[in-house]
Amino acid sequence: MTARLLFLSLFAALLVSAAGSLAAQEANKAGEPDQIGRFLHGAPDKPTEIWLRAAGGRIYDNWWEALDRKKPEGAHPAYPKGGKRAGNSWRCVECHGWDYNGRDGLYRRGGTYFGPDRYTGIKGIRAAAGRDVGRIMAQLRAAPHGYTPDMITDEELRRVAIFVSRGQDNADRSIDRKTGNTRGDLTRGAALFDTTCAACHGFDGRVLNWGSAQEPAFIGTEANTYPHEVLHKIRNAHPGAAMVNLRAYPLKDAIDLVAYARTLPVK
Repeated sequence: MTARLLFLSLFAALLVSAAGSLAAQEANKAGEPDQIGRFLHGAPDKPTEIWLRAAGGRIYDNWWEALDRKKPEGAHPAYPKGGKRAGNSWRCVECHGWDYNGRDGLYRRGGTYFGPDRYTGIKGIRAAAGRDVGRIMAQLRAAPHGYTPDMITDEELRRVAIFVSRGQDNADRSIDRKTGNTRGDLTRGAALFDTTCAACHGFDGRVLNWGSAQEPAFIGTEANTYPHEVLHKIRNAHPGAAMVNLRAYPLKDAIDLVAYARTLPVK
C-alpha cells in the first residue's frame, strides 16, 4: 500500500469516526439513544439467540471492554500466584483459553504454539457445553469466579452463560495446536475477506495496525501468531469495537477466513 493510499484510508476512517461521534452528540441533545454506543456495549430490543451467543463470546473475551466497565484492579483471587498475566486475569479467556480447553488445550505447559506463559492449571469450559444456563450463571456468581452484579448484570451474565452452554466452537480438527496451521478453503476465505473484512482492514489486511511501525500487528500477523484467537473474534467480534462477526454463518466460513488471513502480509 502506498503512503498516499494509507493516508486516504486512515483519513476516511477518521471521517467515519468523527461522523459517528457527532451523530451520537446530536442524538443525545435530542434525547435519542446513542445507537453507536448501544451497538458497541448494549443490546437490541429483541436479542436473537445468535446475537446472544456472540455477545457472550465478547464478554468471555474481555467483559469490561465489551460492557464499557471499569477494569478490576489487581489479580483475580483464583489466578495462580505464579501466573505471568495477572493484569488480565479477570478475563475468562485468560484461564479457560481461546480454544476453551484450559490446561488441556492451548494453555497446557508445552507443545502448543502459545508456549508455557499461558499455563494456569485451570480446566477449560468444554464440559459446560449444553449445561443449564441458570446453573452456569450461579457458578459465575459464586467462588471461585466471583463476578458481582456491579461488574456484570444478570442480563449480561446470561449472555456469557448462553455462550458457554450453546456457543462454544470446536476447531480442534481445523487448527493445529502445535503449529497453528489452519485447514480451510482459501478461495472461500478470500471471497469472504474481500467482500466483508476488507472494508476496514483493506484488501491486504494492513490498514489496521494494533502494533507499531517497527513491530506491526496486522490481521495477517495475528492470524499467523494466534489463529484460535482470531477465529474467536471472527465469530463474536472484538469487544468494544464496531466490528462485524460471522456468528450467523457456518463455522466453516470463519475457519476459511482464518486460513486465508494467514496468507496476508505480516509486516
